[in-house]
Amino acid sequence: MTDTIDRLTHLDNAPHAQAARQQRAKAIAATQACEDLLLAPVLPGGLPLPERLAVAQAVAAASGVAALATHYGAQLARLPAPVQDVRWQVITRFAHLLATEPASADRAALLALPGAGLPTPDVVLLAQLIGFVAYQARLVAGVAALAALGPATQGAAPAQGEPDAPFVHPANLPPPGEPLRLNGYTSETLDWKAWLPVVDPATASAEQNVVLDASHPKARTSDFYLVLAHQPRVLAERSQAFNAIMYAPGGLPRAERELATTVVSRINGCVYCASVHAQRFEQLAKRNDVIAQVFTDPDGAGTGARERAIVQASAALTRAPGGFGPQHLAPLRAAGLGDLELLDTVHAAALFAWANRLMLNLGEAVHP
Repeated sequence: MTDTIDRLTHLDNAPHAQAARQQRAKAIAATQACEDLLLAPVLPGGLPLPERLAVAQAVAAASGVAALATHYGAQLARLPAPVQDVRWQVITRFAHLLATEPASADRAALLALPGAGLPTPDVVLLAQLIGFVAYQARLVAGVAALAALGPATQGAAPAQGEPDAPFVHPANLPPPGEPLRLNGYTSETLDWKAWLPVVDPATASAEQNVVLDASHPKARTSDFYLVLAHQPRVLAERSQAFNAIMYAPGGLPRAERELATTVVSRINGCVYCASVHAQRFEQLAKRNDVIAQVFTDPDGAGTGARERAIVQASAALTRAPGGFGPQHLAPLRAAGLGDLELLDTVHAAALFAWANRLMLNLGEAVHP
């Protein structure tokens, strides 16, 4: 199937990358469905297509991914330019802040939007659009890097380091399952409180009820899902993309996907996401040593060459997608990861550019 990512990364000349992507057909379809919905000619609410395309172009450009910015710019050029009023200035300031400094997109930055006249469903739509394009930009960069890396040499064995010593849990760390608290980050279970009015399940529409029931067993009591339910179709498509990336069979082991997402969350400053995915890593890997390293210093984290390569590639894609290239994936290949595992690493790291931006800009973590 041909999609925006395929077209922008010229995969006709990279059959190894194309083959890896075809093994993640659900992620391809879900990602394209999100773009098609978020940039549909008509959506309920007051964000017309020229405004949405201008935001998408600006976020792609701020991410440093020129091919994606050009993709949206070409569509925007065929439409009237957004009206340059105070409302639009508030939207563009918020989009740039969230694209470049997500941890700085605080409550005041968010509430400037309803203050400028945007109703809650439009604010949620804007946040989803910015998060999606931040994800899409990193996906374009990561897939292009995989294509440029070239196929693995047939029969080549991964570099062999010193044999792993039997694992011994560090004495200075709490055992897995007990809260790890370092540098303001934790593996304990946190709550999350929205800064916007949430949907009341008792008065939700039929469409909202269907999406809430399909999203998560606790969606009806979760501020996160209840605020996103202001845009139920977008929430439904985002959930499809999330599940297709984080739970796809084969490829990169689940624990390592959770490690990548914890690294991204730590770098972006998302305490809530870091806590959730640190906890999931511990549950899957039965250890927390590398999580302690990520919380302390993500740039030096990793208990072996493979973990260090995953951590460093995830960090590089998070910080500077415009500069991400095959040199960032080469250590993963040298550590023995195949093309599908490389793609899964890119997918997981890119996805949390989106997830973190929703958590950081729509509400805040609440500690027990």
